[in-house]
Amino acid sequence: MFDYDWFHGTQFDEQRSEAQWRCAFRKFPDMDHEDAMENDEFRSFSEALRIRTLIYLRDGFSYELKGLAEVSSKSHLVFECEPVDDQYRVGSFVVSVPFDDISRVEVFAVHPEEMPEDMPSITGFRSRNENQPVATPVA
Repeated sequence: MFDYDWFHGTQFDEQRSEAQWRCAFRKFPDMDHEDAMENDEFRSFSEALRIRTLIYLRDGFSYELKGLAEVSSKSHLVFECEPVDDQYRVGSFVVSVPFDDISRVEVFAVHPEEMPEDMPSITGFRSRNENQPVATPVA
């Protein structure tokens, strides 16, 4: 289902735009869809929205996409991800994922002033499954 053209064609942009419009109209439910962008308050709110993209993989890992990387290979999705753990916030973390491993893409639009404190858990940086026993080193 997901391939290079999905992320670099119109589908990804359409999903991001749809999330942005739906979030803005949720805030302004009585706004006329045809004239909404002519309303300064609606336009200002809509333009301030933060768009978050979460990539879920078949193995249970997930990543927040910070930006697509422009690389010559088209066989994998290559992107910079938004690190969750503090130790990864010092540089840039670029991930390559085979398109076949992507099970779901979620786009979340939210205004910075309405950002929930408990954001979706991004598991791409977990060191181990919480239910997985810690391996004992062999001497």
